[in-house]
Amino acid sequence: MAADLVIKNGWVVTPDATFKGGVAISGEKIVAIGADDSLPQGKEEIDVKGKHILPGLFDGHVHFREPGMTHKEDFATGSTAAVCGGITTVVDMPNTVPPTSDAEQVKVKKELGEAKSLVDFGITGVVVQTNTKDILPMAAAGAIGYKIFFGETIGNLPFPDDGMCMEAFDYIAQSKLPLGIHAENRQIMAYCTNKLKQENKNDARYWEASRPDICEAESVHHALFFAETFGTKLHVFHMSSKQAAYMVRDAKARGLRVTAETGPHYLLREPNDMDKVGSLLKMNPPVRTQDHAEVLWQGLREGFVDTLATDHSPHTLDEKGSDIYGKLTKPAIWDCISGFCGVETGVPLILTEVNKGRLTLNQYVKCASENPAKVWQVYPKKGAIRLGSDGDITVVDMDKEATIDVNKLHSKNKPSPWHGWKVKGMPVLTVVRGHVQMRDGEPCGKAIGKALKPLV
Repeated sequence: MAADLVIKNGWVVTPDATFKGGVAISGEKIVAIGADDSLPQGKEEIDVKGKHILPGLFDGHVHFREPGMTHKEDFATGSTAAVCGGITTVVDMPNTVPPTSDAEQVKVKKELGEAKSLVDFGITGVVVQTNTKDILPMAAAGAIGYKIFFGETIGNLPFPDDGMCMEAFDYIAQSKLPLGIHAENRQIMAYCTNKLKQENKNDARYWEASRPDICEAESVHHALFFAETFGTKLHVFHMSSKQAAYMVRDAKARGLRVTAETGPHYLLREPNDMDKVGSLLKMNPPVRTQDHAEVLWQGLREGFVDTLATDHSPHTLDEKGSDIYGKLTKPAIWDCISGFCGVETGVPLILTEVNKGRLTLNQYVKCASENPAKVWQVYPKKGAIRLGSDGDITVVDMDKEATIDVNKLHSKNKPSPWHGWKVKGMPVLTVVRGHVQMRDGEPCGKAIGKALKPLV
């Protein structure tokens, strides 16, 4: 009996091996893996001509802005950008309008996503000062995990104080779902920012000084103590500093269930780059100096930094206070909003570094597919080329070269610090549960995305 889809004549890449052959998918699941002559016939067959067949790539940190901020992005435009960037699964953040802070809003977001999304998606619930009693109901409604914004965020959500954190960490431990943290100490941020403003230091280059590495490190240390006390699964979002990375490494060695992500901008950019691209590179936390990046690269190779994610967070150029080339249109960096597009550029940026030898392709698959699926507790349904796993596949051409052009991105708004960057290594085919959603850089699929259900 013919499979629905056969992808053949490629190099299948897992975290542990690379071999010649392909995969077959039927009923949205992988039904065969192996050499080409061992695969069944397919109703549709795609010859990838020696390119690399990866398990579907998983971006565990995006802001698709629904509901309430659809002038920036929505599930349709965000997921279109995702498939064009080789991404098959995302985890969407909860700082929307209204925030995803109770069971009803989890259901609202699920309906919005399943009506519009080209990729499968996880829904996170936000924990604030007033909603700890909503934590377990959000899990029952389908949340995949939780987020606390200890640092300032878009929407300025009121994070729980230490007293409420005792309740929050305890309830989250009971839910068996992970807690992701935006780790920045607001008191340190406020002190440093006010000092810089008083000194009239308003240029983009001062953004990093307003949220120095101690700001993140103290917050991670604080959260690790609570997580260890209450047995909470902890995930550090967008980790930017070597101090935080070493804390995560040491906590893992003590047996804590703690994981961490970093992103392309923390690996490839530094504060002085803001002299060139201004507020387009403004992100919370900020990019840091090369010594931090080197430890993050080390962590990806050695396993104490678990995942790669982009923190895709589009805004209008007016909100960014910049034109597409980085020229500031507002008088001070403090007036420009943080965040930029990433879900479509993250894969080629890191594949370029794979080609340079910073990571092997097997290590990349571990950080960008298997580990995110494990963090969000959907492995091996996601993040694996295994019999019975979802038919999620990303095919990449490691020899294909391009120059990133923000005008060609598929997001509703396209602020990006990557315009003009030359890359080598591009996604050329994105398959979500057996449905071809992108070919040769162009979207070609429909809204077939489903909300993820954690396997706990």
